[in-house]
Amino acid sequence: MPVLRPLLILILLIAIAAAPSQGARRGAPAQDSSSASEAEVLKDFETILDLWRDGRFDELYQHTNGGRDGREKFANRLASAPRKPACCWEKIQEARVSLKSGKSAVVQARLGFEASTPGTEFVTKSIHLKREGSGWSIAQSEIYSLADLTSKKRRYKYLPIQPKK
Repeated sequence: MPVLRPLLILILLIAIAAAPSQGARRGAPAQDSSSASEAEVLKDFETILDLWRDGRFDELYQHTNGGRDGREKFANRLASAPRKPACCWEKIQEARVSLKSGKSAVVQARLGFEASTPGTEFVTKSIHLKREGSGWSIAQSEIYSLADLTSKKRRYKYLPIQPKK
């Protein structure tokens, strides 16, 4: 009997230590709600990229804000853009979401684009999104920047070093 009593106490202590805490029984901790919002931001950003890639510019226009271009001009500019989002796993990589407030977020990611040259061109960029209504929207200027619709075209040319004569 004297050996049995310490054994029962030890089993009881192990059972108490293994039981979930009061906070864990209530559900997810508070920080998981922010990750749910971060997941929502990322999902809406991927939707924006998918609409653009599929050429569904009218629907994409509904996910934009702060632009001076109308629906038709917006669609025409993106349709003739030098690049558009790549497909599948190349579309968005290494994404990190920073919630600035309940109405503002920044997605920093490595984005893949199909350009006029073969292959995928990758750009690492921070994209600002705003919450409007039930979803997140992007500024037209951000999309134009991603589409490489700048007024000044950058041209890089590689010239090999010439030997001195």
